[in-house]
Amino acid sequence: MRAAIVREFSAPLSIEEVPDPDCPEDGVVLEVLGCGVCRSDHHGWIGEHPKVKDGSILGHEYCGTVVAAGPRAQYAVGDRLIAPFILGCGTCPNCRQGVSNTCLDQLAPGFTLPGAYAEYVAVPRDHNLVRLPDRLSPALAAGLGCRVTTSWHALTGRADVKAGEWVAVHGTGGIGLAAVLLAKAMGAQVIAVDVVPEKLQNAVRLGADAAVDARGGRVAEEIREITKGGAQVSVEALGIPQTVNASLECLAPLGRHVQVGMPVGHTARMDINMSAVYQGNLALYGTRGMPAWRFPSLLGMIERGQVDLSPLVAREVALSDASAELAAMNGPTPPGTAVITDFAA
Repeated sequence: MRAAIVREFSAPLSIEEVPDPDCPEDGVVLEVLGCGVCRSDHHGWIGEHPKVKDGSILGHEYCGTVVAAGPRAQYAVGDRLIAPFILGCGTCPNCRQGVSNTCLDQLAPGFTLPGAYAEYVAVPRDHNLVRLPDRLSPALAAGLGCRVTTSWHALTGRADVKAGEWVAVHGTGGIGLAAVLLAKAMGAQVIAVDVVPEKLQNAVRLGADAAVDARGGRVAEEIREITKGGAQVSVEALGIPQTVNASLECLAPLGRHVQVGMPVGHTARMDINMSAVYQGNLALYGTRGMPAWRFPSLLGMIERGQVDLSPLVAREVALSDASAELAAMNGPTPPGTAVITDFAA
C-alpha cells in the first residue's frame, strides 16, 4: 500500500510502498476513505510528540470501509466505520467507568500505532468503532474522530454549556471552528478569537455572535466588554500561553475554562495566571478526545440537521499534499481544514 511516512522531522513526508497491515484478532483493516490533517499531526511532524519517530505513519482522524475483519471482531467486510482517535481497552477501571478517552492502556493510530496517512489502516479493539451514517460524507466524517468529538465533549461532557451562556473560543482552526458551530447549535452566544481576519470573518458568517482580533492585545478586556462581565465558558484551542491566559482572564466569576489545545513539547509547561483562577473562583477542565459511547449524542444532532459541520472541510487533498498542509501550520492558516481523500496521488 502507499503511505506517507515520517523520515525526518519538519521535512516532506516520504511517499512509499509498504506492506498492507495485518488484521488484528479483535479488530479490522479499513480501506481509508478520508483522513484529516490535524494540528496534532503537526506536533508529531516537527518532533514535539514523543511517540512519533522515524518510520511513523501519521493520521488519527479517519474513516473507512472494512476490507478484513479478525475472528473476534464485531464488524464485517463492507461496513463503513469511524473511530475515536483514542482506542480504549474496554476493561481497565477508567473504561469501565465510561471514560475510555482516559484509558490506562490506550492505543492511538498515528501515534502509538501506524496511522491513516495510508491506503489502509489496522484498527484493533473495534468495540470503539461506530458505523458511518449514510448521509455523512467521508471527508466530513474523518474529522469526527478528533476535532468534532473533542469539541463536543469539551462543551457537553466537561463545561456543560447551557443555552444563553457566553462561550469564548480561542483559536478557530479545526477544533475551534467545530466548537463555534456546536456551541451555536446548543443555543449559546459565541465569541471567536483569532489572529487571522479571514478566519474571524468566516466564524461570524457561520454564526459567531462576535469576533475578537487577538493581534490587538486586549482579548480578555474586549470579551468582558462584549459580554458585560465575562464569558461563562472559554474554550482554549491552541495550547499556547497567550491563549491560555486570555481564556482564563476573559471569564466571569465561577466561569469554566476548558483546555482543548494540546500543550506539548516546548508548551508542555507554561506560566499561567493562577491569580485569575483564584480570584474568579474559576473551574479548569482538561479534555482529550471523547468516550466512544458518546458518539450517538453527536451523530443524532448531525442526522437531525441541528448542526451543519460541512464548513469545517475547506480542502480535499491527495496523500502527496499532506506535507504542504503540515508545513502551512508553521504559521497562521486559512479557514477550514484539509482532509486526504485521494490516496493514489
